[in-house]
Amino acid sequence: MAPPTETLTAERILAATEEVLRRHGPAKATVVDVARALGVSHGSVYRHFRTKAALREAVTKRWLDRTSQKLAGIVSGDGTPEDRLRAWLAALFEAKRHKAGDDPELFATYTALTDEVGLSVGEHIADLTAQLARIIEAGAASGAFTAPDPAATARAVFQATGRFHDPCHAREWQQPGVQEEFEAVVDLLVRGLRADVTP
Repeated sequence: MAPPTETLTAERILAATEEVLRRHGPAKATVVDVARALGVSHGSVYRHFRTKAALREAVTKRWLDRTSQKLAGIVSGDGTPEDRLRAWLAALFEAKRHKAGDDPELFATYTALTDEVGLSVGEHIADLTAQLARIIEAGAASGAFTAPDPAATARAVFQATGRFHDPCHAREWQQPGVQEEFEAVVDLLVRGLRADVTP
């Protein structure tokens, strides 16, 4: 339990909420449990998050944003657009696989929460496809990729790789051969994007 004299911030509440969700799951976790973990009244939590739904939305957004932030560095990083595209897709797959494999209870909890809070998920997907679009746009500008509409191309690449980042496929991510399957899909997509496609 955190010392009650420590300033109560939204970030502290979100961290405590994540721990409560890990212990109790989304069906049983309550704002009272979060307040108890922080050593404050539930009214103090409600001063930062007006409803239980708002708290769930914020903690889900925080969880999704961790992935987005890791990937953002690749978008503006060094390397050719092809290298960055491959690295970005690999990092997305690894981040999702890591979350599902290292903390399956919390992953299941967040998967359930994302079904409840569609707004955060929609924003997350929009952010990820915008990151992809920037990489593809850089490839088109350099002549490495053929992509008349980088945003539409990014959406297509995101959908084509869904098996490797959509939580509904999480059980498949630890199966033998999945890495090779991922690499084959990425190779196919990159060949399709290349401006100098040769048979």
